[in-house]
Amino acid sequence: MSLTKIAVMGAGSWGTTFAKVLSDNQENQVQLWARREDVVEEINNSHRNGDYLPGVKLPNALMASSVVSEVLDGAAMVFLAVPSQTLRSNLEQWAALLPKNAILVSLMKGVEKDTGLRMSEVIAQVTGFSADQIAVVSGPNLSLEIAAEQPAASVAASASAATAAKVAKASTNGYFTTFTNKDVIGTEFGGILKNLIAVAIGIVNGVGYGENTKASIMTRGLAEISRFAVAYGAKPTTMVGLAGLGDLIATSESPLSRNHRAGEMLGKGYTLREVLKRMSQTAEGLSSVAPILQLAAAKGVSMPIVEQVQMVLQGKMNPRDIAPHLTHETDGPQGE
Repeated sequence: MSLTKIAVMGAGSWGTTFAKVLSDNQENQVQLWARREDVVEEINNSHRNGDYLPGVKLPNALMASSVVSEVLDGAAMVFLAVPSQTLRSNLEQWAALLPKNAILVSLMKGVEKDTGLRMSEVIAQVTGFSADQIAVVSGPNLSLEIAAEQPAASVAASASAATAAKVAKASTNGYFTTFTNKDVIGTEFGGILKNLIAVAIGIVNGVGYGENTKASIMTRGLAEISRFAVAYGAKPTTMVGLAGLGDLIATSESPLSRNHRAGEMLGKGYTLREVLKRMSQTAEGLSSVAPILQLAAAKGVSMPIVEQVQMVLQGKMNPRDIAPHLTHETDGPQGE
């Protein structure tokens, strides 16, 4: 049986976890690109990435390299797992090395600050690859739980059903199942927008508010992000699936969620600068607030919860004053 060569670019917690997911599918040959040589050596020699996945044993077959050309050479699929704000600069360096027939897959959940573009749009713009060669993977995916092989699921979306199916097949193993759809916009925005609500829930948790407040924010937050996504062309059903509601539930309540942890620190009175200094990994929700609100304004979409998060980030609102909603809409389908 010939193996499918897959490159994973980025050896943070999610990139390493997804490289493990792919490597645990016996039909794949996976190589992981890491910027730091000490991470490469640890993965290759000890089968660990202790900085990001402490206590997790990685597959013996999973190999790492800091040489971009080596990792990309002959890859049928390239999974991108770098911080969203560095994607453009990284792709500009890598573009000439990308195999022309490869499928490019975004594992990132953010929008570009300066342009408001989703990651799949940045990929298309920088590489010139067609929409049929680009896919996104998103869902309720907390790295440490998946790395521990706790059962989980995700969604692969592409304009091409065949491309989505290839990505899903490669990304499925005994503990991880990947489903497919063609709603790239909804799948991608689901992963981006739930981070903003997770920050809000982290804030109220840090303040010390209880389950009623958090449930109100989660429920109204889902309505808020659904309005936004649909305004930009997403299918409403996507937002109540794995990439929307599923991801929102997982990210909003778990202490493993970086966005939840960042919000919790804000709720306890830390400034944004202090939070960023204390966070060892990127919390994508913090950098997505401003561009998402700009996009919302362009479509006339009301996002009161996200607006309050921005006010807390800017130091203009006491975290204790954050409320689950500031609208006079009815609840239920019409209000959503």
